[in-house]
Parts: sequence; structure tokens; C-alpha cells
Amino acid sequence: MKVVMQVEREQIQIPSGHSFRVLRWSRSLREVECVLGPDQAERVTGEGTHWHFHVEMELTLFIAGEGTRFVGDHIGAFAPGDLVLLGERLPHYWHTRQASSGISVQWYFPLGHAFWSFPETAALADVFRRAGHGLHLRGQTAEAVSGWLQEMTQADGLQQLALLLRILSCIQQAAAGEHRPLSGRSFALAAESHYQQAIAKAVRHLVAHYREEVRLEEVLKLTHLSRPTFARQFKKHSGRTMSEFLNHLRIQAACRELVESDRSVLEIALRCGFTQVSFFNRLFRRVMKCSPSRYRAGK
Repeated sequence: MKVVMQVEREQIQIPSGHSFRVLRWSRSLREVECVLGPDQAERVTGEGTHWHFHVEMELTLFIAGEGTRFVGDHIGAFAPGDLVLLGERLPHYWHTRQASSGISVQWYFPLGHAFWSFPETAALADVFRRAGHGLHLRGQTAEAVSGWLQEMTQADGLQQLALLLRILSCIQQAAAGEHRPLSGRSFALAAESHYQQAIAKAVRHLVAHYREEVRLEEVLKLTHLSRPTFARQFKKHSGRTMSEFLNHLRIQAACRELVESDRSVLEIALRCGFTQVSFFNRLFRRVMKCSPSRYRAGK
């Protein structure tokens, strides 16, 4: 029997009287507040704990917490201070290892929106375009933007708008070394993707079981998709094949183990789901541009 997936993208509700929304969390991405003004907030459903996308752009700061960041076809580690600008319809997910806290701002200013009626905003068009790959912000830019984001959680609507414009201007003027694209490709997922829920289930399964042998048959049963449909949709939504996605998960886990433990390279490779250390070493060199031993020594 064919199962039709009815879900989709995150449905973001911009608060009445606002043109964007400011979110914060103090323990978990599941427990999120929408900040309406000083000492005024309301609970909203947190969606950051699973693979998803939305038409709105998003700027996310992690004040505390660490884990694995998924943005488009990018898989990488993140730590406190991580600051990322996401473009429209860019799939993303933060897998946190413990409790976390942070701030997000979400907005949707498509062509034709009143935002672009001010000629000064034309300078931001290129930033919005490059955000389609996800932009990781660093250095003085990240430091300044992080401070303004925290101010936004204590500001009223007009003050929040002024801070958002200041933030966007700062990103637009950032030095070349203070921002880098994360995803190798941009994404143009339909506003309503019938396969989004199925791919989210697959991603959660891979993240939970990457240390084990993962069989495609198990994933197909979980998603209720045929082999060709799953292969096509997984790559469309994640930018990678399932095996590529799984291997990059394992490499990121190995990087953490190399830094945080004194286990041998062989033991780490096996603990992270690799069955052949020779394959692990070749893949590690290709992805990280150095050997596991050199990576450990460099950290």
C-alpha cells in the first residue's frame, strides 16, 4: 500500500504586530520562547531537534551546547558561540549532545516585500543569495552579531527591528575571512514537500544508529518509500546519498573521539561504525585533509 506523506515544512507563525520573530531557549531546542518584548514571551513549538526546512531565513546562535550541525549537504561539529545564517528553504538540524541555550531570528522578505522598497536594502540581496548555502559567521562579525542578538531578547518591537538591520548590515560588510559557506549546494525545495517527514525519519534513524550496521531495508521500512524514490528524495533533501551521509556522520564522531579520548585509531574507527580501518583512513584523509593521527596532534 502506498503511503502519502502529508508533511512538509515547519509552519512559522510571525507574531501579530511583528515582521519577524525572535526565539530563545535555555535548556532544549524543544522548549522555545518567542520574545515579544522586554519580559514578554510566549511558548512555541521547537522544531530544531529534527531535519526540517522553512521558507523563512534564519540566524541562529548557540550560547551553550555542542554537537553536530547539519545544513544542506554539510555535516560538522559545533560548539558554544556557533553562529549560522540560513537561507530560504535550506534543510537544517542541530543534534545537541547535552543541554543547550541560544537565540534565533526568523524572517521572510521575498522579492516584492516592503523590506526591499528601501533602496538601502539592495546591498543585502547578495547576502540573502549566499545564505542559500548557509553562512558560518566568525571573528569580529560573529562577536558583534552575537551581542546584538542577545540585546534583541530584551528589546521591544521597534528596537528589535533596528537591531536586525544593524545585524544584516554587519554581515553584509563582513571581511572575507569571517564568513564561509557550509553547504556545497543550495536547495530549492517546494514549500510543501510530501517526502519531508519520511526523510526526517531517515535522518533521525541514521543519527541514532550510525555506530551500528545500518541496512537500507530497515530505512525503507521506516519511511514507507520504495528504493528508487528514497534514493532520489534523500539526495534531493540532504545533498548526499545515504551512504555518504552515514560516512560523514561517522567521520564527525571519529573527530570528537580523537580529541576527547586516548583510544587508538583502530578502536575509534570500529566504535564509529567502520568495519575496515583502511577505508576509514582513506575517507578521513579525503574529508579532513589530514590523517587521523595528524588531526589528533593538531588539536
